[in-house]
Amino acid sequence: MRMKPFPIPSAVAVTMLVAGCNGSFNPVRDVATAVGAGPQTAASQDFVVQSRPTNLEYMPIGTPAPDRQTPARTADQIKAAEAELDALRARNEAAGAAAAELGKTPPPEPIKLPANTPQQTRQKTNSKRTP
Repeated sequence: MRMKPFPIPSAVAVTMLVAGCNGSFNPVRDVATAVGAGPQTAASQDFVVQSRPTNLEYMPIGTPAPDRQTPARTADQIKAAEAELDALRARNEAAGAAAAELGKTPPPEPIKLPANTPQQTRQKTNSKRTP
């Protein structure tokens, strides 16, 4: 005898399907969690709570950006920074030129090895050979 699977009413199936799609309101998940069968949420660690802002609202469109915390540089400050960067570039270019000069030294001459001469074969001193 062939058994039919348990029929699920279409309204319940649609409710379960729609409840699975919605992230904020999920009655099936909420009921399962309340009964103890659903996912258990753990409390956030202290360093996580302290590092995140309490208000996660985004700035609405059309509102002006808040003022800068650091004031803009004056023309004299910009000129001083440019002069400092120019001096640093000149030092780096001088160091690079000095390194390039050191790199121009000729390579050393190769070592000349003595010519191969045939060596005499050595006789074994502990051999028991009789001539």
